[in-house]
Amino acid sequence: MITLASVIDAGRHALADNYGKHLTPHHWNALNAMALCQSGELGSVHWSCTACTHHAATPKSCGHRSCPRCQQGATEQWLSRQQAKLLPAKYFMVTFTVPRSLRAIFYRHQASAYNALFAAAISTLRSFAQTRFNGDTGACAVLHTHSRRLDYHPHLHVVVPAGALTTANQWKTLRGKYLYRQQSLAKVFKARLLAALREADEDITLPDTPAQWVVDCRYVGKGLPALQYLSRYLYRGVISEQNIIALNPSEQTVTFRYKDSQTQTTKTRTLSIADFLWRIMLHLLPKGLRRVRDYGLLHGNAKKRRVLLQLLLRVTLPTVTPKKASFSCSHCQQHMQFAGIAWPVRQTKGGAT
Repeated sequence: MITLASVIDAGRHALADNYGKHLTPHHWNALNAMALCQSGELGSVHWSCTACTHHAATPKSCGHRSCPRCQQGATEQWLSRQQAKLLPAKYFMVTFTVPRSLRAIFYRHQASAYNALFAAAISTLRSFAQTRFNGDTGACAVLHTHSRRLDYHPHLHVVVPAGALTTANQWKTLRGKYLYRQQSLAKVFKARLLAALREADEDITLPDTPAQWVVDCRYVGKGLPALQYLSRYLYRGVISEQNIIALNPSEQTVTFRYKDSQTQTTKTRTLSIADFLWRIMLHLLPKGLRRVRDYGLLHGNAKKRRVLLQLLLRVTLPTVTPKKASFSCSHCQQHMQFAGIAWPVRQTKGGAT
């Protein structure tokens, strides 16, 4: 498998030559972290066998939220949290897409524009839930900024249980598999996002936008299977290393595969290494910006109301067992336990420290 680290090593200088004026220390820090992930230069994790005297060490991961190798842990954490919040309702995924004419605005004003996107989408869903269910529902919103071709394509996936706690403290759920009319969602979302962008930043000058916007609302299932599907879908990184299928350092090109969203067929795309790495950097989020946000009954502050609701409705919660990094001993095949971390030795002008 071709690693992202090998692509970075092969194209670091070309990236600096072609895009250096656009790269900030924030970009370089992310790039350096991904290049060193599991290389051994960040230190090593040590393990000891519980049955024999064998010891082993594995290279430490970088832990950067943009690193494809470190996404699996985030996926499992999200699934664990959502399992504990499971509500007795069908689940839908509502996707709010930013039109092409606004994407340049979003990239230049990322922090304020992304926050406006969250606010407009959640406000829209809350209004529709109040009209349909006459109560408070929950939502988990996940920001994506990339298309499968690695183009800049900001959009928001919102997981919503099709139910609400009414003002009379009654749980009301949806019958059937139709939640909200997509065209109506898009119309309200358009008005609220444009208003939120105007309020968010005085420097934003809004261009003309299309009359019709795109909001997709689809049924994804009920219970744990729906959450498992969503965890795999929502927590895909910008690109999986398994999809990098060719690297040609002499010609400075890299090829990756992706699934076309229209035809559902697998296609390939070849870019210069510098362009490929720049597209990875396009999707680096501003510092401090939360990519995943919970609202309403799924927010942490609503735990007491949610637990009471689960008890009254006799919701059977799946057993949540957080997975811990572990592996078997190469000598006796027994379980190995964590023994500590060996940090790298840092060099100073006076010598090693």
